[in-house]
Amino acid sequence: MELLVLPVLTYDPLDPATVNNPYPALAALREEAPVSWHDGMSSWLVTRYADCTAVLRDHTAFARDRRRTGATVPAASLSVQSLDPPDQAGVRSLFMNALRAQDLPGLEARARTRAAGLLHAAAEQPSFDVMTGLAAPLSLSVVCDLLGVDEPPLAEFAAASDAIMRSMDGGLDPALVEPGRRAREELTALVDSWFADTGRPSGLLAHVRTRIPAGAGEVEELFIRNTARVMFQGGYSTMTAALGNALHTLTRHPDVQYRLRSEPRVVPWAAEELVRFDGPVQGTSRTATRATTIAGIPIPAGDAVVLLFAAANRDPARFPAPDQLLLERRDNRHLGYGWGTHSCIGTRAAQACLRAALDALRTHPTPLRPAGTARWQPSATMRTFAVLPATLHP
Repeated sequence: MELLVLPVLTYDPLDPATVNNPYPALAALREEAPVSWHDGMSSWLVTRYADCTAVLRDHTAFARDRRRTGATVPAASLSVQSLDPPDQAGVRSLFMNALRAQDLPGLEARARTRAAGLLHAAAEQPSFDVMTGLAAPLSLSVVCDLLGVDEPPLAEFAAASDAIMRSMDGGLDPALVEPGRRAREELTALVDSWFADTGRPSGLLAHVRTRIPAGAGEVEELFIRNTARVMFQGGYSTMTAALGNALHTLTRHPDVQYRLRSEPRVVPWAAEELVRFDGPVQGTSRTATRATTIAGIPIPAGDAVVLLFAAANRDPARFPAPDQLLLERRDNRHLGYGWGTHSCIGTRAAQACLRAALDALRTHPTPLRPAGTARWQPSATMRTFAVLPATLHP
């Protein structure tokens, strides 16, 4: 019997060079070992677009809910993002119906006004940090507007959200797990207080709260509250990262920023292309429920599989000229917000937030320019900036 020999490539997602620019390493993986075992992550890495979407579609062979393969999952981690069909169907339907009932054009208009105000304040300073001066406050404003809740103190909430986001890399650094658990407890208490507040007649959470099925048991209500927390924290962190990455890209492509300023019609396409080009979510994981294959590579039952969205979004087999920023790219079904039943519930709100920011920047008197050394957050899961200095001065 002939043994299958897989290429061995060095890939360290937390290496400083990879954190700063993961795309050369991801391209090497995609071209030389599109499905490969990674000892440090104890997972199979999948990099091609077609292979990633095939895994995401196959809920039978690949589980998001790790309980299906014998793992113990803390109750606080059970939400629409960690359940599989058909178990997630009722909760996802409840939240998607609530999302469709919201005034998303109104939310986008309010976000545009908020973004313009933040840009005006930033322009009064010689330079500012895009993350703390624009991306974070705008994202928190949008997600709270969507949910219909008051904004918590930004600094405290941002610290809790960061702890949760960093805990996603707990497999690479176990010290990150406990701070993330404590932060989830804090946010769970906040979300519980929102569900107890029956005086809020509008917003997505009010819609959800008044339409919880009469026969819903304690477990289903837990899923619903956890999903609200995930939508709140995950929506904020994804929006913040997407805004930072998009604005950083524009400062490095002044010609693209100029075109945005002169052609408003390209803003919706640009909002999608910027996320494809340098998106916030680097990947997601699944577990093989049985022995199977991916692109002809045998995957044993119980093995973890990491789908590297950042690699798939630059797959030349799916996106022509993938390393170019093309504002009029029409066929742009990227994986920046996930895929299918596990895609981000707040995707439409995140898209609205990014369009609002681009519109506000487009109409601001001066373009955005870099003003110092940017620093990426060391994370394998979320691609986001720790600091992003910029200026709106001529």
